[in-house]
Amino acid sequence: MEIVGAATEQMKSNDHVSLDIDKLTASVQEELKTLHAFSNKCSIYRVPKRLRDSKDHAYTPQLVSIGPIHHGKEELKEMEEHKKIFLQEFLEVSEVSVKECIAAIAERETRLRNCYADNFENMSTEDFVKMMLLDSSFIIMVFRIQFSRLIPSNYDRIFGRPWMIREIGFDMCLLENQIPFFILDDLLKLSKRQGGCSMIELTGDFLSWSFGDSWVPQDILKEMNSSKVEHFVDFLRKCQQPAKQKQPQPLETRTTPTAMELHQSGVKFKLGSREKIFDMKFDFNKGILEIPPLFLEDDIEKLFRNLHAFEQCHCSDLYVSDYIATLTDLVRGTNDVEILAKKGIIDNWLSDNDAVMSFLHDLDRGNVVSLDNFYYTDVVEDLNTYCRKRRHKWIAALKQNYFHNPWVSISVLAAGALLILTVIQTVCSVIQVK
Repeated sequence: MEIVGAATEQMKSNDHVSLDIDKLTASVQEELKTLHAFSNKCSIYRVPKRLRDSKDHAYTPQLVSIGPIHHGKEELKEMEEHKKIFLQEFLEVSEVSVKECIAAIAERETRLRNCYADNFENMSTEDFVKMMLLDSSFIIMVFRIQFSRLIPSNYDRIFGRPWMIREIGFDMCLLENQIPFFILDDLLKLSKRQGGCSMIELTGDFLSWSFGDSWVPQDILKEMNSSKVEHFVDFLRKCQQPAKQKQPQPLETRTTPTAMELHQSGVKFKLGSREKIFDMKFDFNKGILEIPPLFLEDDIEKLFRNLHAFEQCHCSDLYVSDYIATLTDLVRGTNDVEILAKKGIIDNWLSDNDAVMSFLHDLDRGNVVSLDNFYYTDVVEDLNTYCRKRRHKWIAALKQNYFHNPWVSISVLAAGALLILTVIQTVCSVIQVK
């Protein structure tokens, strides 16, 4: 009662507080005038907290900052001097002036800023344009040098250390560490000596060298349009877009049988194409589940996580998210890992099978999927239907228990033949007695 009384007195006291409505109105109107409207061209985001909390370092650059989100961080400043050296080299080999480059970037400043979810109002035009110039020229020169495979001696501090250029490659594929692809394309075209290669070719060559042909299939590069590429994370996602695009469908239940349950129901696992990680499909008539190989190691996790984060922030077709959800359901125990590893579907470079489970389930933490539009609905529902049919389990049990090796098969066949002969002999004896 005393608390209520105190509150009542406070309310009475507040009744006498005057409010300058005109002043507050003017203040709110001023704030609305300077409000930064979100652009529909936005494609570069901060990783959502629900994803970042599970493994922060997988989204954070270790050596080089690209773009404004991590710009100016103390631990990344060492690479800023290298960027200036690379800018100087870019101007020389491209036969273009620094003034021309600055003018080209300044002309596109609004478009560039609109690509970011943050407005970066505290970064002046001069600082923003300079940052874009240094980061763009750095990327183009790194790609050009790697493309030529001829490493000048003055680049030994980066290219002379394989671990460093590899780390730079991963830093360039973090969602928060991106610059729009169009500015790289424009600056390369501004160059009077492009070297006969496009930005798509340079990017494809570098990322293929960094992560392998399975991540960047060469045939897809011929079809890729630079104007349709947002940045390097989007580039990788487009490279891994399933070969056969299908319409997502409603999913009745999220539950998928585990690899062991599928095995016990007679489902056969087949190794899919190495060039399309997300091309998972199930042939109901043959009972064959085809899954492309998944190479698991710590650095590859970064690619998966940043592809996933970009998709969760930006895309309507969530095949990466739905793939993670489906694969996590397939692998719920170490025996599931063993089944997929025996077929070469999981190439485990982690410590053990438990680490594989942790890898997948950590990846799925914070994953948002829509049951109304699930990319692998046909696969999940067909697998559930297949497993519900008892005859599939009976046939599988017979094969796995009695026909799992030649000697057991021969013994079973011999016993069956003996039984048949015994029955025939019994029948013949009965007939003779009659």
